[in-house]
Amino acid sequence: MLKRTFASIALALTLSGCASYSAPLQTSAPPAIEAAGARGGAGTGVLAGAVSAADPRATAAGEAILAKGGSATDAAIAVMLALTVVEPQSSGIGGGGFMIHAGSDGVVSFDGRETAPASATGKRFLNAEGERLPSSSRTLSGLSVGVPGNLALAAKAHEQYGKLEWAQLFEPAITLARDGFLMNTRLNGSLSGSKGRADKSPAARAIFFGADGEALPVGTRVQVPSLAETLERVAQNGPKAFYEDSASELAAYIAAQTPQDGKMDASDIVGYRAKQRDAVCGPYRTFTICGMGPPSSGGVAVIQMLGQLERFDIAAMGPDSLTFWHVFLESQRLAYADRELYIGDADFVAVPVTGLINPDYVASRSALINPVKALASVEAGTPPGAPFARADGDEPPENGTTHFSVVDAQGNAVSYTSTIEGAFGSGLHFGGFYLNNELTDFSSSPEVDGKPVANRVEGGKRPRSSMAPTIVFNATGDPILIIGAAGGPTIPVQVARSIIGVLDFRMTAKEALAMPLVMAFGSTVITEEGGAVASMTAEFEALGHGSVRVLTPRGKANALRRTDTGWEAAGDPRIADLLGYE
Repeated sequence: MLKRTFASIALALTLSGCASYSAPLQTSAPPAIEAAGARGGAGTGVLAGAVSAADPRATAAGEAILAKGGSATDAAIAVMLALTVVEPQSSGIGGGGFMIHAGSDGVVSFDGRETAPASATGKRFLNAEGERLPSSSRTLSGLSVGVPGNLALAAKAHEQYGKLEWAQLFEPAITLARDGFLMNTRLNGSLSGSKGRADKSPAARAIFFGADGEALPVGTRVQVPSLAETLERVAQNGPKAFYEDSASELAAYIAAQTPQDGKMDASDIVGYRAKQRDAVCGPYRTFTICGMGPPSSGGVAVIQMLGQLERFDIAAMGPDSLTFWHVFLESQRLAYADRELYIGDADFVAVPVTGLINPDYVASRSALINPVKALASVEAGTPPGAPFARADGDEPPENGTTHFSVVDAQGNAVSYTSTIEGAFGSGLHFGGFYLNNELTDFSSSPEVDGKPVANRVEGGKRPRSSMAPTIVFNATGDPILIIGAAGGPTIPVQVARSIIGVLDFRMTAKEALAMPLVMAFGSTVITEEGGAVASMTAEFEALGHGSVRVLTPRGKANALRRTDTGWEAAGDPRIADLLGYE
């Protein structure tokens, strides 16, 4: 699957039953927080806690909630809502997300992944001849839209961990939408590069594009009154304003633009439920790594990659070592082979999560890694509890996503990844926000060679995701790193790489996020321009890695790292220069 989608991934990068960890965690107040540099999209540490988000205005929204005495969950919700306004290309209330929460009751995760309409079938993305529909037909229509889950996730998490009133969490986002925000370089570039999608809806064109059809210039004040009205209704009336009061209108809008298969019905929206699930946790050296389980593959993949690398003295190798990047690539190939075959919505298919992260199984996969030679081929393993034979599907690459990390003064931590899938989602625009195209994360083919695909389309099912919100704990149970990323299938790799940077290479969060993306797509390796890795092309090929592609850097991760003096907040330096208004 990864081999088949390399070309589209490369283009995107160039252009733009769970195992649980329930031991109580220490939640004593952290040391006094020190500022961690300029905002630059990364955020700053503040006495009331710390926030790291992909846009400084969303960071400010979270900080404002913490300053009012809000919990980490309260602040994370405020960040998600603010990003709906200022980062519409990546996430928002028209999409879904995953949240990991760590507090005195242990680690829990919240699943706000979108669902397919109840009447959807495995042939949703196929024509009458059984061939896959063109990308534009699958994506830029109601076929790709799943029931949005972010507001339901927020409500469920707030009910359990919120401190402030629900309506207070909406205030920063409402102000941004009503009074306006300045167009930055990043949004302007995304709008300009997404013609035909970002401007598909007349309502969106009226907000983000000028009379000449071009994206509004950098520095223009953008107001979204329709979104302000939507947010005000949900703030005052709760999630029912979205999932009940607007259900018929929203469903009819999506159904009218759905050319085939099961159309969305109001009952799909009314019946949507976010779910609380056990986090998936595993050991790495003296640390515990906790992430999201199915329908996300992120938590399992990160734990597998790290576990497979534990037998190597990575610290001695160093971040510029050919050997380190080689074994890291091999661990990726092994983890992703398992991902493609086994991971799907565990409410619909048996997923052997416990077996996939079983230490003996992980060690057996690690034993396949030769530090001086690349594997000639990689197949999925057979973890304990593996179900009957399955087939690898044909999912297209994932894209538009954002991540944010929050800690409050009581030491509660939240790692939240939010998405609408591709840039500007389906291009459909309703109530001031873009609707997701998450259903294209399903495999187009329900079966291959007579074998079922775990990630096939089914009514009410949640598509597999690569999102990997993660929290790392030290040996005494303190959260020391809250991290996640955007970038579709590159997300688990970005997260695992950055964890290695902090834990093995003793880097700051900023340094770890700046490490290059080095990822395997089948036998092909992609990396980024600049730095030591880009100069190792011949060496990688000599080890048997096949072709190496060097691309323009494109990453987007955010993290909080606990230090002796407080929390360091860091954002991906690759986007820092795109967040300005001039």
